[in-house]
Amino acid sequence: MDDRLKQILLLGREHYANREFDKAELLLRQVLDAEDRFADVHDMLGVIAHSRGNFIQAERHFERALAINPAYTEAALNLAVTYNDRGKYEAAREVYKRIKGNPTGAVQTLDPFARGKLANMHADLAQAYADLGLTREAIGELEKGVTLCPTFADLRTRLGNLLRHEDDLAAARVQYEAAVAARPEYVPARVQLGVTLLALGLPNDAEEAWQRALSIDPENTQAKMYLRMLQQTRSQDSLRMRAAPPSNKE
Repeated sequence: MDDRLKQILLLGREHYANREFDKAELLLRQVLDAEDRFADVHDMLGVIAHSRGNFIQAERHFERALAINPAYTEAALNLAVTYNDRGKYEAAREVYKRIKGNPTGAVQTLDPFARGKLANMHADLAQAYADLGLTREAIGELEKGVTLCPTFADLRTRLGNLLRHEDDLAAARVQYEAAVAARPEYVPARVQLGVTLLALGLPNDAEEAWQRALSIDPENTQAKMYLRMLQQTRSQDSLRMRAAPPSNKE
């Protein structure tokens, strides 16, 4: 490779790392036209194509990346994700099984795109399990998704909901609080945290969670409803205490 092509490849990788896909694609295709021997160039072009919804082109690039380097774990995961998006579920499973059968620790260093897509695949499988009433299996899949992408507040909230369904309130609370920490503006996590805190016998903390939810989304129907219920319950308790006859003390 001459110096000019090396510089083009370097710039293409830099633009890709900065998510400047239009600039990256222009340069990476110049490299590809000159020398079709770089697996990472095909992988990057595949990610760019996938981000635009062009799954067929993405599939071709990921397959070519693996033809050049069969041990390219990231490209294999990207291909599995793309197969899944195209409805090629059996092909996706086969690729994923090969990855799992040859662990290298590479999952922890995956491109965020691959980690996110794989986490969402686990979430989709979790929903399928949940629809069949297999809650524990659904929890296991969401735990895998959260491990891949711990800042995905929606996955943590879904996991919390399933844990609460299994009456594991303490574990559910952990997931909701982690979701709020990762994404403070994510109102569903705050609303469900309030529900769980109330179930744990912490009405004041529940009220605070719902008030915070309304400060972000003043029209949130659930938070309004739960706060109104809490206020009504307190009013009724207060009336009962006033109406109760005084205890006789000897």
